[in-house]
Amino acid sequence: MDLSFYASPLSEEIRDEGREQGREQGRAESRAEDVLLILGARGIGVTDATREKITTCGDPELARQWLVRAVHVATAEEIFGEEASADR
Repeated sequence: MDLSFYASPLSEEIRDEGREQGREQGRAESRAEDVLLILGARGIGVTDATREKITTCGDPELARQWLVRAVHVATAEEIFGEEASADR
């Protein structure tokens, strides 16, 4: 059985891409957990729909923006900023 593909540059590139995607998803998940932690610590209620939107976010940069907003908002839905207005 020829296993040379597994040692090839293409194979390594594919593995590197997979690793980066995994790291990016991990960052987004961690930030989503942090958003919920901050909102909870501040005593701000989170609806099931809002929790779902936060926890399914796959964009670490967007989740970072929500994390920053979570420190200042009065309601959980406000973390979405202008995005929430566009959804209405």
